[in-house]
Formats: sequence, C-alpha cells, structure tokens
Amino acid sequence: MQIITHTIRKRTIKPIEIIDITTEVSAAISSSGLDRGQVTIISRHTTAFVNINEKEERLLEDMETWLKRLVPKDGNYQHNLNPIDGRHNAHSHLLGLFMNSSETIPFSEGKLLLGEWQSIFFVELDGPREERSVLLQISGI
Repeated sequence: MQIITHTIRKRTIKPIEIIDITTEVSAAISSSGLDRGQVTIISRHTTAFVNINEKEERLLEDMETWLKRLVPKDGNYQHNLNPIDGRHNAHSHLLGLFMNSSETIPFSEGKLLLGEWQSIFFVELDGPREERSVLLQISGI
C-alpha cells in the first residue's frame, strides 16, 4: 500500500462560496498512479469545509441562501467581541457545526466511486480569503 499527500489551494472571492473541486481530486488520483483505494479530503480551516452534494446551479444558490439565513452574520455573538484575528466570523464557526471538515471516498481503476449526481465541494464560510488549502491523503495500491 502507498500513501500520497497532495494539496489543493484555492483563493475565495465571496463571503460564502461553494467551489466544486471534483476535477482536481480526480486529477490527483489519476496522477498518483494508484489503481484502487481511498482518498481522504480535509479542509485545513475552521471556517471552511468539505461537502458531497449535487452540482446544480439553482441548488447551489439555495444552499448559499439557506446558510445565510441559518446563522446571520450580524448576530450578537460573544466570539465577535474580541476576535483573535480581527475577523468578526462567529457566524462562520457556528455554520461549521453543521458541516464536515473531511470526507473519505473510495476509488477503483483510478476513478472516484461517487454517485451519478455527486460532486465534491469546498465550502468557504468566511471569505474572501487569499489562500485556502484542502489536503488530500490518497492511499491504495
């Protein structure tokens, strides 16, 4: 068994942004030379997450709208009274309670074993940010 680590770097431009990274994850698996195994995808941030869902424009808009309504940015949050990095981002951390920081997906014959409608998303909740990173750990044979 081999284990390969790869990093995907992203610049985000919106406060909440849902970015499809399926193609980049697939490319990393293809370039690994591994036939079958699994890939673990992890966001290296506390205000950005990984999600598997359907890529359909109106659904993505609905997701963004729902997230904004669920935890409003202008709420009265203790974290915002003295933020350690100067960002009033308590809402982003709170939204993260409903998300995964990682996903593990099997692959075979060098291809992700996702369902027909599934895509892998990097979900920014505290943008814009100059650089975000998603770590892939690909293990297999």
